Amino acid sequence: MKSITDIFSVKDYGVVVTGGASGLGLGYAEALAANGARVTLLDLVPERLDAEVARLQGAGFDVRGAVVDVTDHAALDAQIAAAASAYGRLDVVFANAGIDSGPGYLGAWVGETRPRLEAGALENYDDARWDRVIEVNLNAVFATLRSAVRHMKPRGFGRMVVTTSAAAIRCEPAIGMAYMAAKAGAAHFVRNAALELAAHGITVNAIAPGPVLTELFKKNNPPEVAAKLVEHAIVGRAGTPDDIARAVLFLADPANGYITGQVLHVCGGSSLTLNW
Repeated sequence: MKSITDIFSVKDYGVVVTGGASGLGLGYAEALAANGARVTLLDLVPERLDAEVARLQGAGFDVRGAVVDVTDHAALDAQIAAAASAYGRLDVVFANAGIDSGPGYLGAWVGETRPRLEAGALENYDDARWDRVIEVNLNAVFATLRSAVRHMKPRGFGRMVVTTSAAAIRCEPAIGMAYMAAKAGAAHFVRNAALELAAHGITVNAIAPGPVLTELFKKNNPPEVAAKLVEHAIVGRAGTPDDIARAVLFLADPANGYITGQVLHVCGGSSLTLNW
């Protein structure tokens, strides 16, 4: 019987990660690169991208980067094609890029109560805000997988992973509703894509993080929100990008060809509890 280190290997894999220069995407990219994959980070922010590519290259990892707006589907196609050409293959794609949806109709906890927020109420939810969240968090997932499959299908192999959220299956009034609609749509898109692509050796799965203390989360939430996460977490702590990265390696691995169309909840059990 082979050892686990022989079975679970992504060495020399060609990988693309959207939203790869920060947060969960950066965690995905670093975990894969540290295990021998060749990784392209696609991100919208040039300064952040340059800094992280330089840092990872300085650590001896095979990493490249390109600036792209995932809502520009032609540009996204071009950068995914460039990555596939640079590696001579495209094995794994992570459709991870996403944006915060702004406030929901309830704010952060103040003691045992939560204030109502008029800005997040349905009657005040404007078209531009809704459309932008759907464009980035759902439509770009479709565009990323569509682009990647053009390179994977001829080889008869691929691993596609989408970042959804625990918010796809449970409501959280602090989060703008477009976010939950987009993430739920992405989760169902994963199941449909998996059904179509199984015959071509391509698996399609999703990771649904619960509350994770990324830099984006800390930026958009006061410290008391993080404290509430810990209070309600059944494992006694909030999540970290490393927690998610371990799941990424599992789903990206060539040995996991029998897992497809699944949403892996990496949430510390938060999907089992009431709204935080």
